[in-house]
Amino acid sequence: MKENTWKDRAAGAVARRLADARSDRGDVPGWVLITLMSAGLVAVLWAVAEPALSNLFDSAIESVTGN
Repeated sequence: MKENTWKDRAAGAVARRLADARSDRGDVPGWVLITLMSAGLVAVLWAVAEPALSNLFDSAIESVTGN
């Protein structure tokens, strides 16, 4: 029975790390999708809330300036 040397253990660790790195590559499109969906959700909410926010801002400015 051959004893595992540090070189064998290091080579095994490198091989496992490379295999793990290959399995993570499918995650990038998921993050892109989450980012795009978040941006779309913000755009929709902004479009819906913009008139109310505009009115709120205008009334706040009018109350401060006294116009």
